Amino acid sequence: MKTFPNPSIATSAVKSSNLLISHQCPQCGAPAILEEADRLFTCAYCRVRSCLLQNDYFRYLFPGPHSENNDLIFFPYWRFKGTVFSCVSDGIRHRFIDVSHQALPSQCFPVSIGLRSQALKMQFVLPESSGRFIPPHLPFSSVLPVFEDRLKATLPKPVFHQAFIGDSFSLIYSPFFIKDKVYDGLLNQPVSSEPPEDLDAWLSSAKPPSKNIRFVPALCPSCGWDLDGHRNSMIFTCKNCHSVWRTDKNGLKKMKFAFIFEPGDNIIYLPFWRITADIEGIRLQSYADLVKLANLPKACQNNWKDIPFSFWVPGFKVRPQTFIRISQDITLGQPNEKLIRELPDAAVHPVTLPVEEAVQSLKIHLAGFMKPRKLLSSMLEEIIIKPKTDLLVYIPFLQTAHELIQPRFQLALNKNQLALAWNL
Repeated sequence: MKTFPNPSIATSAVKSSNLLISHQCPQCGAPAILEEADRLFTCAYCRVRSCLLQNDYFRYLFPGPHSENNDLIFFPYWRFKGTVFSCVSDGIRHRFIDVSHQALPSQCFPVSIGLRSQALKMQFVLPESSGRFIPPHLPFSSVLPVFEDRLKATLPKPVFHQAFIGDSFSLIYSPFFIKDKVYDGLLNQPVSSEPPEDLDAWLSSAKPPSKNIRFVPALCPSCGWDLDGHRNSMIFTCKNCHSVWRTDKNGLKKMKFAFIFEPGDNIIYLPFWRITADIEGIRLQSYADLVKLANLPKACQNNWKDIPFSFWVPGFKVRPQTFIRISQDITLGQPNEKLIRELPDAAVHPVTLPVEEAVQSLKIHLAGFMKPRKLLSSMLEEIIIKPKTDLLVYIPFLQTAHELIQPRFQLALNKNQLALAWNL
């Protein structure tokens, strides 16, 4: 199979390139450029703020040149972008990847889109988009093992577990046209010596694009107040009626949350997901079980058996090493302070990591504090974690000139790491 110029896997230790999307303001029609992670859009012309919703996953296209003689055919590719954590015998390794692969097996089209998604602006696939769109024949779940196998080939064996965190997957359509050969619709160059045999069947199954995205006003559904949030926030807050909202395909949905109070003027609250789960393969139901499993230098108290265990995972994106460290420190500390069911009267950091991705990371965090490490080889693959409940909890951090400090857990976070995390 062929590929477009440049490899299909891009890696970076810290920063990645966001996919850029050309669009129009849903209110006034003014041109706009969105980034892939954007969920809150503010028009630079009419200043109207809107929340971006999608039914399942985003669909994009590379706008190709239109020709009277050549109808454009859009071929589908699955694209995955995120950080992969791999648990191996010497610890937890991580790697940022930006990969793509055919969503329909064919020898006549390039196997990937290479780095085009990072270099070219794209558009949303809309019902009015012209061209013939070949539907994907492979679900994303069947392509993901291809990406996993590529990564495992570069890691020491055995690989006990992998988790894809901070990720986004989407379907990208690239333009082609058919004459005697298959031609790249952007470069006007042949990519195959002959058309695919199944082309007629593919085109017969092609349907006009359905409406997959929509914009809703960034107003609180309860009181009509303006919702607060960063442009790539997954959660929006209303300081007027003290409510928190997340997006789904049907609109804005109210969710449960709380915060831990800390007096002071220079406080910022960072979001964490508190997740309870049924764990099979090891005993980890209480704080007493955690002390034994992590070999903490503490003498178990009788009442610790009555304190239920919870995972605590950052609700914000940050460097992989820091993500693991923060989660481990808070989880081992098991916060038990009183939870207040309203928004704090202080600065609040936006939620940029959804709970679904936090759940995917649970076994990686477990592997980080299990002692002794030889347990990994004999037990980790057999452990099954089934999440039960989750709660968004804002934990207070003291702001200094360069750091955010949580004295209760002896935890410090460099401000620059948060500032540079928007592109992760």
